[in-house]
Amino acid sequence: MNAPLFNWLRTRSAGVLLHPTSLPGRFGIGSLDENVLVFLDFLAVAGFKSWQICPLGPTGYGDSPYQCFSVFAGNPYLIDLAALVRAGLLPADALRPLEALSADRVDFGELYKLKWPVLFQAHAEFVRGGRRTLPYGDFDDFRRQHSAWLPDYALFSALKEQFKGRPWWEWPREVHTPAGSRKTPSPPQLAARIEAHEFIQYLFFGQWAQVRARATKLGIAIIGDTPIFAALDSADVWAHPQYFQLDAKTSRPVAVAGCPPDYFAADGQLWGNPLYDWPVHAADGYAWWIARLRANFTLFDVVRIDHFRGFESCWSIPAGSATARPGHWVPGPGLGFFRAVRAALPEAKLIAEDLGTLTPEVVALREATGLPGMAVLQFAFGSGSDNFYLPHNHRANCVVYPGTHDNDTTLGWYATADEKTRDHVRRYLRVGGSDIHGDFLRTAYASVCALAIIPLQDLLGLGSIARFNSPGQPEGNWSWRFRAEQLAALLAGSGAYLRGLADLYRR
Repeated sequence: MNAPLFNWLRTRSAGVLLHPTSLPGRFGIGSLDENVLVFLDFLAVAGFKSWQICPLGPTGYGDSPYQCFSVFAGNPYLIDLAALVRAGLLPADALRPLEALSADRVDFGELYKLKWPVLFQAHAEFVRGGRRTLPYGDFDDFRRQHSAWLPDYALFSALKEQFKGRPWWEWPREVHTPAGSRKTPSPPQLAARIEAHEFIQYLFFGQWAQVRARATKLGIAIIGDTPIFAALDSADVWAHPQYFQLDAKTSRPVAVAGCPPDYFAADGQLWGNPLYDWPVHAADGYAWWIARLRANFTLFDVVRIDHFRGFESCWSIPAGSATARPGHWVPGPGLGFFRAVRAALPEAKLIAEDLGTLTPEVVALREATGLPGMAVLQFAFGSGSDNFYLPHNHRANCVVYPGTHDNDTTLGWYATADEKTRDHVRRYLRVGGSDIHGDFLRTAYASVCALAIIPLQDLLGLGSIARFNSPGQPEGNWSWRFRAEQLAALLAGSGAYLRGLADLYRR
């Protein structure tokens, strides 16, 4: 039997799942400010070695970090505006409207109206001030370092503004490609707007580099997340249509991605992303994908690939379908893709999100790659003893979670589970059920899985109101935030316990 391609998860540890948008802060959304540093300090004191996040890209309609305008760019909403005040790019009163936003939920609609003008104002001041030196390195150096994707992304973003947010396939035909756009006469202000979007990315990447440096100093690995598919309305599809299954005449997909009916959705999930033209990717050695992963590893220590099973086969739904039910399975690139990644990025630390419908072929692919998969405790109960997610069936090369960003909190899940499932939990864990989030925490730590990741909501003991995402629900997701005093109380009340738990279970 051939040795697996990757073999990196060799030591036991624990981490916390929290997307940065959920951090506390004064300006309507978590950002890369002092609150993220406090959170990193908490992780270190409580004995955690990893921080897992959702994708960091710029979000659009629906606000999902899994449907971004670019797989390379950073989310401008995460930029710390107070740092721009300190740098002299903004007056303090420019931030007052944002201070009126909720501290408990992200209102993405209001954030869109209020934060973008402030970011453009910062760029205008940067230009007026003679492009002063900022603590994020040289702007022109940044543009050169990211020249493979930044010009197309900035042009796409500026054109999207010009065309009132419409998707790129509804733009005039002459600007359906970057090359056509650059040949087409444009308004005088477009060039300034393009540079503004480049500058905003410079701010994001500069601030993220500071956060990552702090994490590294504390011994905290950052686990990033990359969706397998790109959003249809994205700079990626607009700039590289050859890599996707699009109709040449209409620029629309001939089939879209999703997943069949499952635990999360009775009609399946209709994601709407265009499917890849894998033979085209294979012909150039998966260059676009390798560039994408290489960019990820400039931001993260480890990368979770969302929907790993799509590399074996994916659910292809005819364009125009009302639900995911009419779909069928089509083959993915298989092991050849991962061989190319291994050759280009031999030190890559990847996690395979292998939830959902797992056929023997998907399991064989995961085992051949050697990538750790995932075990979710909420999926373990209510069926037979052969359920893989039950702790006695876990394996070392795996990441165990009470639940993920797509699940209810553990308290919320248990409160709504049927009595058969709840009884199974109590009998299996030998508990009464009054501290179920604590029971799941301890069970995850005790698991043979080398890495245990706990959602912050479960550490805080929160119910369904703190759920981050409900798959299949188009609105109202991704908005949960916690307050600084909640983390302080957790550290004061349970910091020593969590550290002791890490010691007890060699994490």
